[in-house]
Amino acid sequence: MNRRQLAHILRAAADVGNDPHILVIGSQAILASFEADALPVAATRSIEADIAFFDDADHLKADFVEGAIGEDSMFHQSYGYYGQGVSVATATLPDGWQDRLVRFNPPDSAPAEALCLDPSDLAVAKLVASRQKDIEYVASLLGSGHLEPEVLRERVASLSVVGAVRSRVSVLLERLIARNSG
Repeated sequence: MNRRQLAHILRAAADVGNDPHILVIGSQAILASFEADALPVAATRSIEADIAFFDDADHLKADFVEGAIGEDSMFHQSYGYYGQGVSVATATLPDGWQDRLVRFNPPDSAPAEALCLDPSDLAVAKLVASRQKDIEYVASLLGSGHLEPEVLRERVASLSVVGAVRSRVSVLLERLIARNSG
């Protein structure tokens, strides 16, 4: 995915949800911080953008996104990419993540007023999820120098999770750092 495609998804999501205040919570949030061509392929290969609305307690707006521009929708079939409606609570994020959000409002995304996860917060959420694709995503960003190991360590330490989860994420992070520094 690239910034133009993300802007298209955001524009459509704002229209479908009748709400411009969007949080991009998945892997393509990285596009608010870096151009697609400056990122490793593993960071931009996803054809979906995880879209959450700040004001969506009943998840209706996320459901509207799923139905109108989600996987296998006419939007997906027409453009080859799609928006996935999710909740703000979908990801486990480090403390203070709301203060580090990155604005993504290119003109072609209007009326959306999107905020995206900071790259390090995004990476920590991916490490908590620990799916193979998430691990590869973080490893590629570490290997390309888009993530700073010390910042990631600090963010992992600030996770409000049980100690076993923090320990698992910390061990995984250290393995990825070692793998990408040698």
